[in-house]
Amino acid sequence: MRAAIYRGPGDIAVEDVSKPEIESPTDAVVRVTHTAVCGSDLWFYRGESDREEGSPVGHEPMGIVEEVGEDVRSVDPGDRVFAPFKISCGRCEFCRKGLHTSCVNGDSWGGDNGGAQGEFVRTTEADGTLVRVPDRYADDEATLEAVLPLTDVMGTGHHAAVSAGVGEGDTCVVVGDGAVGLCGVLAARRLGAERIVAMGHHEDRLELAESFGATETVAARGEEAVERARELTYGGPRHVLECVGASSSMDAAIDLCRPGGTVGYVGVPHGVDEAGLDVFSMFQENVTLRGGVAPVRAYAEELLADVLQGTLDPSPVFTKTVDLDGVPEGYRAMDEREAIKVLVKVDH
Repeated sequence: MRAAIYRGPGDIAVEDVSKPEIESPTDAVVRVTHTAVCGSDLWFYRGESDREEGSPVGHEPMGIVEEVGEDVRSVDPGDRVFAPFKISCGRCEFCRKGLHTSCVNGDSWGGDNGGAQGEFVRTTEADGTLVRVPDRYADDEATLEAVLPLTDVMGTGHHAAVSAGVGEGDTCVVVGDGAVGLCGVLAARRLGAERIVAMGHHEDRLELAESFGATETVAARGEEAVERARELTYGGPRHVLECVGASSSMDAAIDLCRPGGTVGYVGVPHGVDEAGLDVFSMFQENVTLRGGVAPVRAYAEELLADVLQGTLDPSPVFTKTVDLDGVPEGYRAMDEREAIKVLVKVDH
């Protein structure tokens, strides 16, 4: 089969590799039809995080089940499925508590199971990981493109909103205008927020945020952005969604949060250790920090139900579409901010 392979910073190659096969009774092999390039992929692409050269990449698969192990009960060959960015068993202590990202039997997509930016993947825990799309939608392209963000960015944005405690009638601020931040806007609206302020640096993305439900936007930078967000929320919101992960965005989220409020953070941390976290100001203002890596499998069914009934559509975050050979171009486009998120359609 063919798959995208990391060859070093700035270098993604599409190569012939071994097709994954059933190795355990709990395995399933999925023929990938749709996948994506994620903003978190850019960290290793830019050389800002470690990754083994020669490893397959991608963690947002959707496709058709090709083969299942003898113990698999939830899906059959021929089923349309999607999978979160983290493989999970669904039966351990942490999965039962909705914390699938801490699964004791968990796995990633980047090892010998194929990588999700390729023609096939193997999930080591099919029953706990794969989410079946009803047959009536299995070939509905518009619906499938709306479902695909549930593999990562929509579930992650939702986790930010849930962690921040967003509810009916609330005011919140979303820090970040990438795909996760934009999905955070959708999630806050879905949870009933009355006012949603989106903060970012790109006018086109902030316009998309408005179409997703943001009532105001802030395009300023630094302290000016924090002050503007405070003005719009009459001294700061009680609910802040941090959807970037940089030290500057984390500082901004904490700074503008109203005393007694909560910051829901889901951005993959980079540079926070070096810059330090202002714990003392959080202590003084009783600001709560909640979140972490999003257990998107825990949210999959409820978000899927909304997509299928037409009340949730995160597909506009895909602003560029490529085929498998175009994956290297997809990375370049996202790295240079020419695309918010890249959709990959895999032909067989």
